[in-house]
Amino acid sequence: MKHALRRLRTVAVTLSACTLGLSLLSAPAEAYSVQPLAPQSDRAPESDQFTAEGVTTVGELRTVDGSLSYARSGRTQVIQHPGATYVKVHFSSLRLAPGEYVTVSSPDGRESYRYDRHLNRATGSDYTTDGQPGFWAMSVEGDTAVVTLHSSRASRGSAATIDRFWRGYDRTEIAQYNFSTQSVCSTDARRDVVCYQSSHPTEYARGNAVARLLISGGGMCTTWRIGNTNRMLTNKHCFSTQAAVSGSEMQFNYQCATCGGANPGAGTKVSGATLYRVSSGGSSQLDYALFSVNNFAAIQGFGTLYLATTATTTGTQMYIPGHGDGSPKRLSIFEDAQNGARCTVRNANYNTWNISYSCDTSGGNSGSPVLNSSHRVIALHHLGGCPSNQGAKAHLIYNEIASLIDNG
Repeated sequence: MKHALRRLRTVAVTLSACTLGLSLLSAPAEAYSVQPLAPQSDRAPESDQFTAEGVTTVGELRTVDGSLSYARSGRTQVIQHPGATYVKVHFSSLRLAPGEYVTVSSPDGRESYRYDRHLNRATGSDYTTDGQPGFWAMSVEGDTAVVTLHSSRASRGSAATIDRFWRGYDRTEIAQYNFSTQSVCSTDARRDVVCYQSSHPTEYARGNAVARLLISGGGMCTTWRIGNTNRMLTNKHCFSTQAAVSGSEMQFNYQCATCGGANPGAGTKVSGATLYRVSSGGSSQLDYALFSVNNFAAIQGFGTLYLATTATTTGTQMYIPGHGDGSPKRLSIFEDAQNGARCTVRNANYNTWNISYSCDTSGGNSGSPVLNSSHRVIALHHLGGCPSNQGAKAHLIYNEIASLIDNG
């Protein structure tokens, strides 16, 4: 999250197991017919690590010398970093014959992504790119990705080369690598979205349109579907170039299955497609990026949100669904205590561009929608600093992008 330039005390990042969705899976030897190779890896140069002002860093880029060959002993490769929260594998080359393919899977097979020589998203899995040769497979939750060559050929030679991977930080590392200001105002009243499924069913349902945004493998924000067509909205300070959009994943339905549980599923992951517009001015102004995704049909069932087209007012009841700290989705509905005071707009005209509120947020909430009791988006969250966490005014954003969206 981008934080206002003011003197603020720092706070520790305190997260439950579900908050980070820790899925520390290992790769037992008995899961494979042949003992797979798990090559050593090294931290990539600092110049290649993810860094962006105001964006929560959640991963580390590592280099590896890995390959798949047609020899029976070389058809499986394990990419593993103990304790990692996700692994995202890069293929520098893929040399497959017709009918052959590779898969990148979790050890238990719950996540599996398939790639053939054509990298056709219509017949295979989604992927991301970074402008360099090769492609990035979609990330796999947990600390292990099992890469497998599927071929009936018995011949010599290499079929694929793996040169890099991102591995997700654990909760301690996120605190270590990110400066956190006071954006949780007093007591953190956020809860897993499923906690509100019965008591606040509409707020719960509207949150389905909100996704975790993994930026270029190592950064984290929040994004959400806007309107009736293939359009997504997040902050400009999260990304602002076509290259960054093409290198990013949107993870829908990444949330805990039970209230306070440590059981998030992998959800549904799609890649960024086309960047349509970014706001002008700095990140303290409207701070938006409008884009689309590949495989839009896969995420249509999660619903959508609509922008308010007129200004909100001070005292308006509000709530915020999002992925603060990169955690499974949580809802900010109450200020400090469950069933206590509801979150409200503190100042509907904090400045030309922003409204303010004390509703709890944290790094990773950048790009979250701020909704009113009519479930329209009244602001796009982007600045932290209690008591004046801030969101860019939605009606001003609407005025700039109305021709590019179907706002219902």
